[in-house]
Amino acid sequence: QVHLVESGGGLVQPGGSLRLSCVASGSIFRPNAMGWYRQAPGKQRELVAFFSSMGGTNYADSVRGRFTISRDNAKKTVYLQMNSLKPEDTAVYFCNRVVGPFASWGQGTQVMVSS
Repeated sequence: QVHLVESGGGLVQPGGSLRLSCVASGSIFRPNAMGWYRQAPGKQRELVAFFSSMGGTNYADSVRGRFTISRDNAKKTVYLQMNSLKPEDTAVYFCNRVVGPFASWGQGTQVMVSS
């Protein structure tokens, strides 16, 4: 059973933008506990943006001011708007909860930033 389906990745030039989407099954989606992670080649998976339990949003220092997380509760979908992309943003992007129990990881969506 697939719980998380990410999409929207692709190849983009430095300075470009992408919008990622993640559809979560009803039992997984938690409006104030969803986030976006990424894993670059040879590196550990890191949390880059998430909704906090207080209802706000939080970002890793490396993406703050460039990435924006949003959601559509009715569609059980989380988005990540990525602007001013840099080569170091190249990674596979995943969504999941940020507090347990975590869902099984989806396939992710590949983002490559290159000229």
